[in-house]
Amino acid sequence: MQEMPDAPALRYQSDNQWQDISWQQFGLFADGISRALLALGLEVQDKIAIFAQNSPQWTIADIAAAQIRAVSAPIYPTNTTEQSAYIINDSGAKVLFVAGQEQYQKALAIVADCPQLQHIVLMDKELAKVDCAIAIHGWQELLDGDHHHLQAGLDARIDDVHLDDLFTLIYTSGTTGEPKGVMLDSRNFASAIRQHCEFIPFHKGDVSLAFLPLSHVFERAWTVYALSQGGTNAYLLNPGDVQGALTEVRPHAMAAVPRLYEKIYSAVMDKVNQAPKSRQRLFHWALQQGLNHFLKDQGEMRFGPWRTLKWILADRLVLSKIRNNLGGRLNMMPCGGAALDPQVDRFFQSVGLTVICGYGMTETTATISASRPGNIGIGANGTPLADVEVRISDNDEIQVRGDTVMRGYYNRPDADAEAFTEDGWLRTGDCGRLDERGRLVITDRIKELMKTSNGKYIAPQRVEGMVAREPMVEQVAIIADARNYVSALIVPAFEALEHWAKERNITYKDKLELLENSKVIALFEERLKEVQHELAKFEQVKKFTLMNREFSMKLGEITPTMKLRRKVINQRFAAEIEQMYKKVVRPE
Repeated sequence: MQEMPDAPALRYQSDNQWQDISWQQFGLFADGISRALLALGLEVQDKIAIFAQNSPQWTIADIAAAQIRAVSAPIYPTNTTEQSAYIINDSGAKVLFVAGQEQYQKALAIVADCPQLQHIVLMDKELAKVDCAIAIHGWQELLDGDHHHLQAGLDARIDDVHLDDLFTLIYTSGTTGEPKGVMLDSRNFASAIRQHCEFIPFHKGDVSLAFLPLSHVFERAWTVYALSQGGTNAYLLNPGDVQGALTEVRPHAMAAVPRLYEKIYSAVMDKVNQAPKSRQRLFHWALQQGLNHFLKDQGEMRFGPWRTLKWILADRLVLSKIRNNLGGRLNMMPCGGAALDPQVDRFFQSVGLTVICGYGMTETTATISASRPGNIGIGANGTPLADVEVRISDNDEIQVRGDTVMRGYYNRPDADAEAFTEDGWLRTGDCGRLDERGRLVITDRIKELMKTSNGKYIAPQRVEGMVAREPMVEQVAIIADARNYVSALIVPAFEALEHWAKERNITYKDKLELLENSKVIALFEERLKEVQHELAKFEQVKKFTLMNREFSMKLGEITPTMKLRRKVINQRFAAEIEQMYKKVVRPE
């Protein structure tokens, strides 16, 4: 940004302090890495891979590759050696950028299996070079290299950048099957940025907190958008530190998946439920005033002086304090990756924190539809982007086309034929409808819909969303397919559960003994009844098993965006699942 060279572009943590990289420095670093890549011999549309946690270097490498018209292929930092090798080989990456000791060791282990890989670049200064069959370079070494004679070549590449250039290959993490490389070009991203500008109020100097993996299209596309608007992107290395980062960085926006919002909601409600009855009544009264104000902003409620006065009082006494606990400046929170429970959505809107629920896919450069301020519908996923066409097929499938839709799958013409209709519309695999205000409502996930042995259809994400409202629940996986009733594997929120047990003088030697305690089981039975009252009888969880560990990304049980890999979970916990169906429960 030439008009504000000294303003912060990138922000990161170093020795527990937040440090800034200015726009001028950002440009110099990107140009330096671009020239170094030219020195390494990268041609137009050659591939590089990035295998690292979020960091400024991640984005700098990404932009540096784009400047020389190369193509980046992100690798999730949690990927196994086999998964990483697959992406490097399928993409044909010649250069691998790495940060983190674990990722470095995996990279070294797969060099022999990746014949086209020629260089490894260490983005982390803590990593040391070792003997290797291919060249290893330090990040600073590339920046300090005498490559200025290549500036004319870099300028020529930048001048020749075309909208049809392939920008990135994003390999779908997938809840099933082998990952596919989604081809997104510069036109896809340019169109996405332009269309988001029409309704996302993010301005120069605003701060965005990046904690979802940049390997995923959601955070990647949001980061590109935030920087394109002159914002500051703050990188959080450990996603578990979100609460602290919110108060330290005080972001104006952040992209998040529903689980984060559910956890914040559960934490607030847990405190409310432990408060005196008078304070509980005040909280719920204030929340209702906030909801009324939200409905007024959507044109769904008239607001006179008396309602305005009540809202001002509620905001001063309660609502503003909740916002201040989250940094005090949050005004835009894009939410995607899965369905957000309507009750959680309603809570945030009532507090005055605008959650922009959207619907999209890697194959559509993230967004297909998103909520607009003034037309936010609880339980809906907003209206389609201005230049994205949406149609509902005869079997209620959502199908889309437009400039944000992918070119296709890399090296997979067979998958392309399956993904697109004969007349060129992308099949989303999800069912939905458009409501009376043009907002997209997802009704079913075709690939995840479960059918009980009694012929009843269960939408597992809906059930899981309701169960996850409970503060004692950390994770939940619903079991129902071909079964005669619904059951669940539940991972408790152990910190809250252990606090509850301590208050009741319940002793135990380990987690397993705690979970087998009859009082704990009774607690979860009671809490499940409370959160499931909105579900039909056949949708409600009849039996459950309390798990003594979380579902793991490293073990392949969840994706990097916290989606359940149901096939893996069903196989790994087959014994626990079968146990829940040994004792007959009469279905309703």
